[in-house]
Formats: sequence, C-alpha cells, structure tokens
Amino acid sequence: MNHQDVQAAVAEMLAVLAPRTDEDWTVPAGSLEWSCRQTAAHIGHDLLAYAGQLAGRPAGAYLPFELRVRPTASPAEVLQVAAACGGLLGSALATADPSLRAWHWGLCDPTGFAAMGVAETLLHTYDITRGLGADWLPPAPLCTGVLDRLFPDAPPGEPARVLLWCTGRGDLAGLPRRTSWAWNAARA
Repeated sequence: MNHQDVQAAVAEMLAVLAPRTDEDWTVPAGSLEWSCRQTAAHIGHDLLAYAGQLAGRPAGAYLPFELRVRPTASPAEVLQVAAACGGLLGSALATADPSLRAWHWGLCDPTGFAAMGVAETLLHTYDITRGLGADWLPPAPLCTGVLDRLFPDAPPGEPARVLLWCTGRGDLAGLPRRTSWAWNAARA
C-alpha cells in the first residue's frame, strides 16, 4: 500500500460522511463506546501519529505528542481535521524511502503505515456510518490491500466482509465472530 491508497481512503471517508455532518454525531459509532464525533477525531489522531512516526523514525516507541481537536469543532470541522491528517500521512509516505523503518509495536515499513492508515480510515468510517444509520461498506480494492499487508492469514471471501470479520465488526459463515484481534504491521 502507498500514499495513493491513503488518499483514496480519505476521499471515500469524505464522500460518505461529509453529506451527513448535519446529523447527530453524539451517538455511538456502531459498536464502539466513542461517539461518531470522537471516532472521526480518532481517525485524525491515528493518521497524524503514523505521519509523525514516519517523519521522526523512532525505533522503540511512539513520539510523545497527541492530536487535540477543539471540543467546539463541528462534525464537518472534525472531518476536515481527519482529512488534513490524512494529507500529512500521504505526504510522509510519498517521500519515505522504502527501507525506512519506524516503530509500531515493532519496526514497521512505509507500506505498513499506509495499510494501517487505510484500515483506520475505512474501519472507523464504517463505525460512524453504523452510528448514523447509513448503509456503507468499504471499497473492495482498498480492503484487499489492507488484508494482504496486515492480515495475510485472513480467510477467503468478499474483501470488505473479511476485513470487518478480521477486526471483530462482522460475521463470516462458518467462523466464530472475533472478540479480540490484532494486526501485525511490523516488518524487519
């Protein structure tokens, strides 16, 4: 995965959520304890954190900074923050040498940070759509890239449904629903 995939995921997030910013974003985002607004801010947080890791190249921990979205920010403004953070991650990825390694529960390469950025964006967009009552699934090509990089042992099937199952958000025929999960982005 690469910067173009992150840009595509952010564009998808905006396409599905921007028309719904006049709705009640204080409701829970799907099965999460966070509100839709908090979940959108979390997307921005993670995208910024991944960009920081790529730019700072720490080898053993996350850089000690946090994104703070003003409590008065509207849902549209929170989406704008998330999109800006996606742009920063995309820029960091576009200039990153493929041999670069930075910490994310082990040393991770740029493709891992891209896949995590796409995953965070798509999965939490899905959570928000559930909270807002919208019927939406992440695009199959982006899900395939996330599955290939972060869940190489994923079962076969429709990519969006498999990604949702891998992350405890959905069911797959013949398999128990996941109650815990982790992706492995580290790559030596």
